[in-house]
Amino acid sequence: SFPDGAGCPGGCIRLEQPWVGPSLRPRALWPWQHGQSPPGGPTRSPGPALRFRLAGYPRKHNEGRVEVFYNEEWGTICDDDFTLANAHVLCRHLGFVAATGWAHSAKYGKGVGRIWLDNVNCGGSEKSIGDCKHRGWGNSDCSHEEDAGVVCKDERIPGFKDSNVIESHVEELRLRPVGAGARRRLPVTEGIVEVRYKGGWAQICDEGWDSSNSRVVCGMMGFPAAKAVNRNFYKLVAERQQLNYRLHSVSCTGTEVHLSLCALELVRGNASAPCAAGMPAVVSCVPGPGHPWRQRAASPPQPRIRLKGGAKVGEGRVEVLKGSEWGTVCDDRWSLQSASVVCRELGFGSAKEALTGARMGQGAGGAAGLRGCGRPRRCSQRLPSTQGRGPST
Repeated sequence: SFPDGAGCPGGCIRLEQPWVGPSLRPRALWPWQHGQSPPGGPTRSPGPALRFRLAGYPRKHNEGRVEVFYNEEWGTICDDDFTLANAHVLCRHLGFVAATGWAHSAKYGKGVGRIWLDNVNCGGSEKSIGDCKHRGWGNSDCSHEEDAGVVCKDERIPGFKDSNVIESHVEELRLRPVGAGARRRLPVTEGIVEVRYKGGWAQICDEGWDSSNSRVVCGMMGFPAAKAVNRNFYKLVAERQQLNYRLHSVSCTGTEVHLSLCALELVRGNASAPCAAGMPAVVSCVPGPGHPWRQRAASPPQPRIRLKGGAKVGEGRVEVLKGSEWGTVCDDRWSLQSASVVCRELGFGSAKEALTGARMGQGAGGAAGLRGCGRPRRCSQRLPSTQGRGPST
């Protein structure tokens, strides 16, 4: 973690990008039905190169949703029949000595693209996930709501090296104000989007950048919405600065609670012109109605949603008004994305935690709750990182 106020003039947030693991080849490929053994043993096949990475949010560097690069496409692994033995094999693929746990039901968020493996059954000592029994590459009846994750022991395999490893561990995100905005009081609502990289700050190329990306960044910073910026002004500013681009081709839908859940690419170290047709991404956020800078309406409308039972502002049991009666929300399928809709409606940013099981007290009905709607802070606004321990009962 970083000390409060350490080199972060605006609001900041922890951000961890997927860490990409080694390149391996599947050592055994065979189709089989669930509950059956592969006929005649595995058939060796060179197959396409495999790579592995950890992704998702919230997480630490040694845990996350497992993603596999197979046949030139990234995909996930279904949690059906998943075991700790499977996690051991996958953690070794990622350069860790072993696994300490695993997570089911897309704990680290839903992936995108193919679900490459299903009904994986490892003994735990296999050298490749391809040596384990499974239904066959790309043969799955799962949805991304069943994406599996692993928690690896935070100990690296001695001498583990691979040329395909991409250094993509980014610690923080900030808005860097420029011009007159740099002299305004905190929190910062507008500026160049930057990510922490190797002790400094790096920019994001805005090629393809749109309002959905800005909405996600503003939500992370504790603001409910984004607005258009004077791009020409920032382009002039950027032309006079030495820039160090880290990310490009960011593509969010606008509903993500964290930038790491968006599709994005890392700038390669040998790229000669990493953002030739663009400039640094710039975001301007709209403060919620409770923000001290925002002029309040003379007679604000009656809210139709509220939080009750929380110890702090921005947390509590979710209640909605229908007619003249307040009621609760059932926690079935309650998620960070659902909680973020509530947070934004209340004038906050993205949710930091979605609570179930009436943890904020039992109302007259269901029991969905949330904790930590994003609020603008000086620094450092840290996100919780929950450690998976396997399925709970």
